[in-house]
Amino acid sequence: MNKIVVVLRKYPLSLLTLVLISCLSLGRGTSSVPSFTGLDKIAHFLMYAFLCVVIWFEYYRSHTMFSLRKMVMGAVVAPVLFSGMLELFQEYLTTYRNGDVVDFLFNTLGVLFAAVIGRYVIRPLVFRRRSTDSGVSPK
Repeated sequence: MNKIVVVLRKYPLSLLTLVLISCLSLGRGTSSVPSFTGLDKIAHFLMYAFLCVVIWFEYYRSHTMFSLRKMVMGAVVAPVLFSGMLELFQEYLTTYRNGDVVDFLFNTLGVLFAAVIGRYVIRPLVFRRRSTDSGVSPK
């Protein structure tokens, strides 16, 4: 129970984003939304990129010791597996949605894009902010 509370406190935005993505992925879509070719794929890319950027940010914000291995597992591997699981759920557990390998590919591309942003943009920003707040320079 204690671990659940810790995760809820450290990653509230990430968990909220997971819930929103799940609802969007498993809910009934509306056909009244204007669309163009590729909009769906852009949406998949952006949803998973946003999810992973939020995970990177919340991880760096809530930890003082960083593990690249943990980040790869938590902000790259886990979202890709989650994405695959949702695509399988769409295919086999709903009658109104279809799983799509191309959607999975764009989800994965969003995750990989966010990994680069997280590592090379968010990490330095958090370090810079932390160093100005505490007066300590990052390694």
